[in-house]
Amino acid sequence: MYDPYWSVIPPFIALYWILNAPDDANPLRQFIVLALVTLWGMRLTLNWVRGWRGLKHEDWRYEDIAEKTGKFYWLSSFFGIHLFPTILVYLGCLPLYVILQNTAPLGMFDVLAMLITFSAILIETLADEQLKSFKRKNGKGLMRTGIWAYSRHPNYFGEITFWVGLFVFVLQTNIQENWWSSIGIISMIILFVFISVPMMDKHHLHKRPEYEHYLKEVSALVPLPPKRS
Repeated sequence: MYDPYWSVIPPFIALYWILNAPDDANPLRQFIVLALVTLWGMRLTLNWVRGWRGLKHEDWRYEDIAEKTGKFYWLSSFFGIHLFPTILVYLGCLPLYVILQNTAPLGMFDVLAMLITFSAILIETLADEQLKSFKRKNGKGLMRTGIWAYSRHPNYFGEITFWVGLFVFVLQTNIQENWWSSIGIISMIILFVFISVPMMDKHHLHKRPEYEHYLKEVSALVPLPPKRS
């Protein structure tokens, strides 16, 4: 049940920091950022709800952790499934603290950040909808159509891009003073590139031998023209 925390809590963190921002903070920027974060959170949460099969269902990743850790499962569950993601989400939201206190008028980096963040939401939506449509029509199998023909994990690419977009808003401030907020996007990139992608690839390789060709031919994250092996 912990997965929804990832998408539910950021809008509330953003709202809290808006309510505690200086009186002269730019209200238009606050509205835009809160709207983007809320749209992202609602879409991701809805996507989770659509795939949730009730309290008896447990994600395969958690089952795998339980099988590997045995009697140390609850310790692993606390640190790996609950505490670690909580810290990551908070780190990812650090740019919001800077952005939502910014008093300057909207500028070039704000516009760029809006485009990046909204594009990321569209990419995630496209990837999830294409995958669900494929599963409805084919049941199981390896999807190699749509955006999935150019990226093995386009949803992860969209997720990274979203957090990058939030950080781009910070560039409209004094970056020398607010460099520390980059810890969030660095953490997110490390999570997806070095943990999530390898874990998902290993899982698919175990289930589908044909995934090996897909892995060699298709980019892991950034959508690129596929290679032919």
